[in-house]
Amino acid sequence: MSLSPPLIALGNYLAGEFNNQEQAMAESVWYVHLRLWQRPVNLFPKDSITLFAEQANIVNLDQPYRQRIMRLQQGSESLQVQYYMPKNPAAFKGAGNNPTLLNSLTSDQLELLPGCILSITQETLAPHLYRFRTSPSPENICSFTYLGNKIQVSLGFEATETAFLSYDKGIDSETGKATWGAVVGPYCYAKVEAYNLV
Repeated sequence: MSLSPPLIALGNYLAGEFNNQEQAMAESVWYVHLRLWQRPVNLFPKDSITLFAEQANIVNLDQPYRQRIMRLQQGSESLQVQYYMPKNPAAFKGAGNNPTLLNSLTSDQLELLPGCILSITQETLAPHLYRFRTSPSPENICSFTYLGNKIQVSLGFEATETAFLSYDKGIDSETGKATWGAVVGPYCYAKVEAYNLV
């Protein structure tokens, strides 16, 4: 199965190293200065593009967190992204900056997060140039267990060729209020290095 040009464009837009230095300097009360890696990995290659994502506070780059897998694929009506979590996140800690750690990653080391799926809409800005936006499925709640704790997350992003906006935030399942992440607005990342798709 060949991948569509918009799906390949989305993969290229998301694959890279990003930081939100400009935003963190301008609004340090609300935004931590982060580095984000989204590394292509050779999983599910026939029908999708897969990325390993990880982030770190700029002052603690040796302590990355939020390891996750994003599988980009063509849905029945639109592009979509399905999230997975490594069953043993510690085994791949630091792989954003040290991608050789991903050489041993296989699909059976991943836990599918069934409710963590987003539909993606695309806006054509010019020939072969897009803006992608996600929206959650209203019937799905993204929740999972991590280190014995139940976690609920609201996921979302926008992507262009040079920028990535993350709307991810943690949700208190009892109150429905955001507790971390993009509480007052998206984290606005600029791409500082592009990675080639595998």
